[in-house]
Amino acid sequence: MGSPDIQTETLDLTGSLLVAMPSMSDVRFERAVILLCAYSDKGAMGLIINKPSSDVGMSDVLDQLDIDPSPRAAAMPVHFGGPVETGRGFVLHSDDYQSSLHTLRVGGGFGMTATLDILEEIARDRGPGNALMMLGYAGWGPGQLEAEISRNGWLTADASPRLIFDTPAAEKWAKTVESLGIDPLGLSSAAGRA
Repeated sequence: MGSPDIQTETLDLTGSLLVAMPSMSDVRFERAVILLCAYSDKGAMGLIINKPSSDVGMSDVLDQLDIDPSPRAAAMPVHFGGPVETGRGFVLHSDDYQSSLHTLRVGGGFGMTATLDILEEIARDRGPGNALMMLGYAGWGPGQLEAEISRNGWLTADASPRLIFDTPAAEKWAKTVESLGIDPLGLSSAAGRA
C-alpha cells in the first residue's frame, strides 16, 4: 500500500488583511491592520491602514515636493504604512486610478502607486476616488510572515473598500476582527494548541 499523494496548496494572501493579535510583541504593529499588496514565496509587502500620523499631514508632504494642493488634498491625513523605508511614500487607492508610470494592481478593488504623478493628481482633485497616503511599508522575507501567522501573531481577513476607505482608523482593528465573527474583547494574547 503506497502513501497518498499529498499536495500542498500555496495560499495567495495578496489583497488580504492581516490583523495583529494581542500576542504581537512588536509595538509598531500593536492593533495594526495591514493590507497585503504583494505576497509570494519571495516574501510579502503590505501597508498599515489604521495608524494615521500625528506629526505629518498631506499638506506637509506636498509642500516638501513643491506641489500646491487643493484644500481637500491638503486636509488628507498621512498614515504610518510600516517600519520599512519610512521616508518613502505609497498611496493605497481604489482601482479607478492607473498611473501613467506604474500602479500595482492589488486586486479586490485596490491599487498601490508609489510614483509622484499620483500625488500631483490628488493635489488637483483628479486622483483616485478613494486614497490613503502612507509613509513606509511593512515587509517580510521568505517564510517570515507564515512563521508569524503560525505563532498566533496575525489573523487573516478579507479586505473591502468600505472597511479600508470608509471606516475611521480607530475602528478598523475591531471591525476587521468582528468581520471574522470574533468578539474583539474575547481575544487573548496566549496562543493555544489542541
